[in-house]
Amino acid sequence: MSILRYFIKRLPRLLVVFLGVSIITFAISHVIPGDPARMLAGQKASQETLIKIRVELGLDQPVYVQYLRYAGDLLHGDMGTSIRTQQPVATELKKYFPATLELTLVSMLLTLLIGISLGILAAVQRDRWGDHVSRFISLLGVSTPLFWSGLLVMIVFYKWLQLFPASGRLDTFLTPPPQVTGLYLLDGLLAGDGRVVVSAFEHLVLPASCLAYVQLAVIARQVRASMIQVLALDYIRTAKAFGLSNRKIICQYALKNALLPTVTVAGLIFGELLGGAIITETIFSWPGMGKYVVDSVAFLDFPAIMGFTMVVALSYVLINLLVDLLYRVLDPQIREVE
Repeated sequence: MSILRYFIKRLPRLLVVFLGVSIITFAISHVIPGDPARMLAGQKASQETLIKIRVELGLDQPVYVQYLRYAGDLLHGDMGTSIRTQQPVATELKKYFPATLELTLVSMLLTLLIGISLGILAAVQRDRWGDHVSRFISLLGVSTPLFWSGLLVMIVFYKWLQLFPASGRLDTFLTPPPQVTGLYLLDGLLAGDGRVVVSAFEHLVLPASCLAYVQLAVIARQVRASMIQVLALDYIRTAKAFGLSNRKIICQYALKNALLPTVTVAGLIFGELLGGAIITETIFSWPGMGKYVVDSVAFLDFPAIMGFTMVVALSYVLINLLVDLLYRVLDPQIREVE
């Protein structure tokens, strides 16, 4: 089955998931106590002003009418207007999305590199020092609150050692590079501006490391468990009997099969990093979608909150589709069965 046919086959399921998320998100926004019209008009606004604002926002219509209009707008890429900023939500999310994506990609890269390395070390050194070190790092990672580790690295690496900046994406005296992708590291490279690249990297180190440390423990434990199972299989023992080096056996034969279940976990982690960077972006004043939605919550800015939720939901759906496609690449038997 070709990739295009597989995508067409999966598309109805993805649309159902997206529809379900939109219904749940819309319902929750109408259950939460609070009056967006009051937040927009102020506490001293007259009743006539509140009625006028509710009519402008469509809040005077029945709930099902409001949802149908909301769903119709979503199909046209319209997520509504932010109550807090009076700007289109889609435009604002488009502005903040590259910062969140850059932070997520760097965090995911660190998660995979360190997590897979620790998992391999733990499997090869099973019940020895390497396994114990990996287990300690993993346990510390999953049990440390993100807000605490964020504040800790800020105190150590920013205040005491003064090695890395603690907020923002660039030094204040630098001008952002011409926007091509919105990712400062990549745009700085494309523009040939070394100062922007170095500054963007320095600003990414602390938030990306904190965000990655929470998740790399999951990858490490998953890789360890998978590697231990694969290393006990007959074809691995056969490879050892033929005198192949341990490095070749692990990297060329064992790791590929051990990564199959890890791909699913990695996909879920990427979606979680993309939607769960709220605490990290708030702590490090990172101008991404997470900080944007936190600021919106204080104003009961439902269009902004719902828009953020739909973007994250769409990301999860696309990531799950990508994971399924990677399974087909890594395991030819799946293609044969289909």
